Order: sequence, then C-alpha cells, then structure tokens
Amino acid sequence: MNVYRAEYIWIDGTEPTKKLRSKTKIVPAGEEPPIWAFDGSSTQQATGDRSDCVLQPVFVCPDPIRGGDDKLVLCEVMLVNGDPHATNTRRACAETAKRYADFDMWFGIEQEYTFFKGARPLGFPDSGFPAPQGGYYCGVGADEVFGRDVVEAHLDACLRAGLKISGINAEVMPGQWEFQVGPLNPPAIGDQLWVARWLLYRVGEPFGVSATLYPKPVRGDWNGAGAHTNFSTKQMRSDYDACLAAIEALKGKHDLHIQNYGFGIEERLTGLHETASFREFSYGVSHRGASVRIPWQVAKDRKGYLEDRRPNANMDPYVVTRLITDTVCGAASATKGKPREMAAAAASD
Repeated sequence: MNVYRAEYIWIDGTEPTKKLRSKTKIVPAGEEPPIWAFDGSSTQQATGDRSDCVLQPVFVCPDPIRGGDDKLVLCEVMLVNGDPHATNTRRACAETAKRYADFDMWFGIEQEYTFFKGARPLGFPDSGFPAPQGGYYCGVGADEVFGRDVVEAHLDACLRAGLKISGINAEVMPGQWEFQVGPLNPPAIGDQLWVARWLLYRVGEPFGVSATLYPKPVRGDWNGAGAHTNFSTKQMRSDYDACLAAIEALKGKHDLHIQNYGFGIEERLTGLHETASFREFSYGVSHRGASVRIPWQVAKDRKGYLEDRRPNANMDPYVVTRLITDTVCGAASATKGKPREMAAAAASD
C-alpha cells in the first residue's frame, strides 16, 4: 500500500511564549491529511483527566526535509466538540481578515532570530564578548558571519516547501539573522511564518545549532530581535493619506498593541538599538528609531505601505496581524476623514 508521511505541526499552550510541536502520521497515498489528536496535558492545553485535543489541518505543503510525497501539515488546535481551543489564535485572525476582506490587507514579516551553540550565541567566544557591533550586519567573512550554512539550508528548505520567503540577511549582532515572508493576506502570512519557524528549528538539529526568538538574547550594548511587520491596505497602496490615517489609528491603540506584541517587549523597546520606547508612540520617514517607519520610497511616491517596528521576534503572527487589521481597517471603516495635517508633519521629518 502506497503511503506518505505527514508531519503534523501545531502551536502549544506554553506561557509566556508558545512553542511549536509536531508528530508524524502515516497517510494512504492520494488521501488528504485527516483530523488527528494529541495529548494536550503534555502541551499545557488540557488536564490529564480530559487530555484529548484535536488537530485540524489548515495549511499543507511539501516536506523539504523528508522529500518525496511527504508533507508538512500545519493545524489549528480544536476541542473535541469542534470549538477552537483557547490557545487557537488563528481562528480569530481568520474571522477578522474575513470581516475586512474588502481592504485586501497585505503583510510582510521580517523574522529576526539568534543562533545559539550550547549556552552562548553562535560566534561569541567561550568567555567574554566579540568585537562590538558594526561589521556584522550583512557582513561577509568567517570573522563576521556565523551560521551561514544553517541559514542557506533553511532558505533552501523554505523554497522547496513552496513558502513565500522573500529574502535573508545577517543582522547587527553576531549569530543573529533574519528572513522575510510575504506579502500575503492574513491568516496565510501567519501560517507560512509558523512553518518557516518550524523549518528553522528542524534544519538546525543536524548542525547542533538552535535558534531563539527571545527579544533580548544578550543584555548590554547589543541589538534585540524583532519581527518588523510591513502592511498595507489597497487604499494605502494608492493613497498616502490612507497611510497616515493608519498611523493615527495605531497611535490610538498603542498600549493594546504593546501588550500583545510578544513577551519581554520592554527589554527590547528601550529607545536604543534602533527601537522606540515601548512607553510612547512615534513615527517618521526612514526613522528606524520610531514605532512606525514610513519608508522613504512611500513618502516619495505618496502611496505604499508602513513598517510597524514594535513586534518582538517571539510575537504570535496571528495576534499581530489581527490587531493591525482590526485597528487600521476598523478606523478606516468608521471615518471618512483624512489627516492632512499629518501629511505635512511626515513630509517635514
């Protein structure tokens, strides 16, 4: 009997930051991956006396690790009665995206991460610290770049899986890298980012290298790790005033977004190391020390997209894209006004 291996992937209930889990099911060839179950008492999603949770496939792609006809199967976690589990953030994201479908929301997420070899970041000496930041960003050479073999293997895996990965680069701290996914609508952007994260962890295994999304992996004068989130509505892609209105809407919900942009955000958003303080909202053209950056090309073309620089590397993309969609599209639906005074202010930055 012909079969294929389906690697079922889901997001668990670990707090304060959720983890990825996966296990393998053998499926008859030609059949779609069915619903499955797992022990929720081992993933902080159930108690031992009612331990069964259900895996509902929502995104399937080729498995680039095993190859052949094998598949990766991203799942929503459901209760046995068919309702979404309390830890299932995808369902609310999908509902919000459907509510504002006319806005055709696009997202592109820049996922930063840091490689560790044992207890220290990759590229850090056994004791002390490497040379200060400066030459590592987009660097070349064994003295400035660490982990490129893992990064290239991850990029290759994402491409063979059919993910919409759009680039990679070395980041400011040694052993720190970034990949970009998108543009995609929600919740698809979250689906592909979670699978790309799973592949990052899985690809690192044979190298003996782990990746962390913690927002401040090394204390001191070192950059943290974020997940800068670029977004646009169809209105923003043709009208600069719509971009400025989106900024005004985000400003009004700043505290709500900060509370949901990833654990440890106060460690990273300090106002230093290319961040704005988590305590206040700011924006500006080409300003990487602002909460929201207006790319220079957008200011020049008078249309385009915005970059929300606040989300942590460890953020939940379903939560972040839901909040941005609800805040920006909700405000646009509620008002017809256009903040001309903001346009003048942004142009003068």
